[in-house]
Amino acid sequence: MFKTNNVASRIFERQIRTPAPGTSVHSARRFYENLVPSFTIYDVECPDHSFFKFTDDGQYFVCFSRNRQDLIVYRPTWLSFSCKGEDCDNNQELPPQAKRFESFFTQLYVKPLASCNELICKDFFLYMESNQYGIFATSTAQIQDARGTDGAILGVPSFEKITIHLFRLEDGFKLDEKVFHNDCVNLTHNMGAFLYDDLLAVVSLRYQTIHILQIRDSGNLVDVRAIGAYCREDDELFLNSSSQLAGNRGDLVDNGTNHDQPNSNNSFLSGIKQRLLSFIFREIWSEETDQTQRVQCLKKKFYFHFQDYVDLVILKVQFLDRHHLLIKFGSVDVGASRNTDQLPAFFAVYNMETTEIVAFYQNAADELYLLFERFCDHFHATSINSMYMNFISSHSNNIHALEQLKSMKNKATSVSQFVKKMLSSLPLNCQSMSPSPYFDQSLFRFDEKLISATDRPRQSTDHPIRFISRRQPNILKFKIKTGPEFGGADGRSKKYSHFLFHPAWPLALSFIQPSLFLPPSAVNIHFRR
Repeated sequence: MFKTNNVASRIFERQIRTPAPGTSVHSARRFYENLVPSFTIYDVECPDHSFFKFTDDGQYFVCFSRNRQDLIVYRPTWLSFSCKGEDCDNNQELPPQAKRFESFFTQLYVKPLASCNELICKDFFLYMESNQYGIFATSTAQIQDARGTDGAILGVPSFEKITIHLFRLEDGFKLDEKVFHNDCVNLTHNMGAFLYDDLLAVVSLRYQTIHILQIRDSGNLVDVRAIGAYCREDDELFLNSSSQLAGNRGDLVDNGTNHDQPNSNNSFLSGIKQRLLSFIFREIWSEETDQTQRVQCLKKKFYFHFQDYVDLVILKVQFLDRHHLLIKFGSVDVGASRNTDQLPAFFAVYNMETTEIVAFYQNAADELYLLFERFCDHFHATSINSMYMNFISSHSNNIHALEQLKSMKNKATSVSQFVKKMLSSLPLNCQSMSPSPYFDQSLFRFDEKLISATDRPRQSTDHPIRFISRRQPNILKFKIKTGPEFGGADGRSKKYSHFLFHPAWPLALSFIQPSLFLPPSAVNIHFRR
C-alpha cells in the first residue's frame, strides 16, 4: 500500500484500497512520512518553567514551576497566523507574535501542588488516559542517616513525608492523595511506581512493601493490598491469633500502629521472602530424583546461599498484567548504585491472587533474556485502551529494532555481560517512552545515540539529527537542528539536548542545557509549516 509519496495520491489510494485486517492503524501512520516537522523556531520566548512532558494522548503539556511548588498545565494548540501578499510559502518570515511559546500552547491553569516544606518530584508523572487523571508526587528533604525504626532496613535513606497526588487534568482539581511517612520511594523517572489500567503499584524501599492502590472512577485512591510482611489480607489476623494461643504475641508480630511494617525483632521472615525461599527450594528439589543427589544439590545451591537469599531486598516492581508482578530483588548496594550491570540481581514473577512466586531468574539468565527479546511488548504492559502507547517500536514488534539488537549482541565482547546489561532495565519504567510516530522504526531510521523514544537528556552534537525514510533508505525526510549555527567559538564546552515530541502532531520541543543540573539556555520549537 502507498507506492507514492504524494499526499493527494495516498488519500485517493486509501479510498479505493482496503488494508489487510488488523493493519489499518499502521497503514494510516504511514502518512507521517509526508507530515514531518519542516520548520524550526530557535530560542523561543517562553516562561521560566520546568517543562516535563506531553501526556500520552497529547491533550496536555505538563510543567512545574522553578521553585517546584506549582503545577502548570498547558493545552497544545497549532500555530495560526496570517500573511499579507500573494507569496505566502515556506520562505515567508513568521511574524514576531508567532515566535512565542504562547502561540503553540494555551495555559489552562496553575495549581499549588507542594506544601511549604515539600518539593515536587520533577521527574515523576503518570497519566491515566481513560479518565485523564494525572498522578504527581511531592516529598520533603531526604534524610541520609535516618535512625533505624521497627521494620526499616539499614542503608536506605528516609523522607519524613512522601505524598502521591491524584489530579483531574481537565480542570486541575485535586481528587485524592496517599501519604507515606518516614519512608523511601524511588520516584526518579517513575522507578518506584507503576500504573496499569486503574492499578497503581508503589514500592516502599525502606519497609520493603509493595502497595497496590486502585484509582476509582470517582477519583479515590483505594488501598487494595500491601505485599511484603504479609501476602494475604488475613495473614496478620492469623498470626495475631496464633501468637495469642502461644502466649508470645509480642515476639511474633508487630502490634504497633503501622500494621504493614514488620517488627525488626521478629523471628519470622516476611511473607514475600518466605514465598521466594519456598519456591527456590522446590525448584532445586525437583531437579534431582535421587535422594542422595537431591540433598547434595540442596546443600550446594540452597543452603550455601541461604543467607544471600534472605538478605535480598525488593528494589523495583512492574505489572505484567492485572494479576502478576515482576519484582526485582537485589542488595541495598544495587539500589544505590548507578551502574547495576555488574551487580547480582534476581527477578521473580509474583501472582497477587494466589500469593505464589511462579518464576525466578538471575539477571544473567538466558531464558529470561529470550523472553525479553521475543515478548518485549508484554513487559511494557500498557493499557489496551491506550490510543498511542501500543505502537511503540520494540525488538519484538519491529524487524529493524530486532536487527539492531542482534547487531549489538554480535558486537559484544561477552554475551553474558550483554545479557546482564539488557536485563538491567527490567522492570521497565512506567510511561518512560514517547509514542511519537517519528520514533516508529518501521517509518524512520535515526541515530539512537543522539535521539530516541526514551525521554532523557543526551550530549548535544554539532550536526543535525537526520530522520531517513525506511521505505526509501537514501531519502532524507527531515532533520532537527538544535541551533541555527554550529561550530561556535566555544565548541569545546559540553552541552546537553533534550527532546519532547507530541504523540500525534508533527511538533517537537528541543531544550539546550549547559549542564544536566541547570535550566535550559535555549528552547526551540520544531513543527510542520
